[in-house]
Amino acid sequence: MVGEAEKALRECLERVPFLSIKRIRREPRLGSASADIALRLKTPDGEQVVLVEVKSSGQPRVVREAVNQLLQYRSKVPEAYGVLVAPYISPQSARICVENGIGYVDLAGNCRLRFRQVYVEREGKPNPAPQRRDLRSLYSPRTTRVLRVLLLDPKKTWKLQPLAQEAGVSLGQVYNVKKLLVDREWIRTDEEGLRLVEPSPLLTEWSQNYTYRRNAARDFYSLDAPPEIESKLATACRDRSVQYALTGFSAAARLAPMVRYQRVTAYVSGDFGGLVKTLGLKEVPSGANVTVLSPYDDGVFYGAADINGIQIVSPVQAYLDLIGYRGRGEEAATFLLEQVIQRQW
Repeated sequence: MVGEAEKALRECLERVPFLSIKRIRREPRLGSASADIALRLKTPDGEQVVLVEVKSSGQPRVVREAVNQLLQYRSKVPEAYGVLVAPYISPQSARICVENGIGYVDLAGNCRLRFRQVYVEREGKPNPAPQRRDLRSLYSPRTTRVLRVLLLDPKKTWKLQPLAQEAGVSLGQVYNVKKLLVDREWIRTDEEGLRLVEPSPLLTEWSQNYTYRRNAARDFYSLDAPPEIESKLATACRDRSVQYALTGFSAAARLAPMVRYQRVTAYVSGDFGGLVKTLGLKEVPSGANVTVLSPYDDGVFYGAADINGIQIVSPVQAYLDLIGYRGRGEEAATFLLEQVIQRQW
């Protein structure tokens, strides 16, 4: 990693025609501590010492710790300029560096260095190797149950055990979610417990790692109009004690009406076969106006509410199902976010 960091530093510095590297040392001693790399640069108005911390993660919590370490180095070498190198520096992590007067370089090609007459900035390069393991852990079916609880009421402070009970998951799963959210600085923890402080980036990242196609879908055609289909579905499920909830445009029409829709979408738990005849549905390969989703996890029902006698998924679940939906799904999701979800935060 240090070798890759050194190469990335060189590539960034070589963009400055009046700058030259006089010396590079690894792990120079700074009293009782040592930086990962130290550079001595020649500039038009004198020499500049640069001290570098190399990290294997660019998550905000790790970046903040590295910045604090670089500030300590600078207290020992006041004329030094501190730089952080990591595989990828997100905009959030970059802000932490800038606010503290620390430069950064990442292996994706993003960088910002500012000292003496030197100013180099390059941004917008995507993460070439996103931490898939972290994403899989945070957005797996079971762990997203915890996210649903937190997003439903971000202002609430939770102890781990009650949070696990509310989400219906193990204490270990809650602990893993806590660690991943702490690394992103999306939750705040104190003696009272943990609280979600950055719901917006959490929902955004979740939506980028979600697709309603995780659910098993069956498409049907009905002669009835959407309101009639939805009413009949609600009655049939209620009579048979079947768990269900409308989602997609069907939910958005009740939570934040915006677009006309001709297709009913609903989650139905268990075997739907017995309801097909009752509802007069015909399964079709194309031209469907009813889609029944068998939920990939029962967490989709968390926060569902009764609106005029019909069960509707939570606004968060409706948003997730709409944002990647063809047609005007993204438009409806954005309207739902602005008119309902963000106002609850």
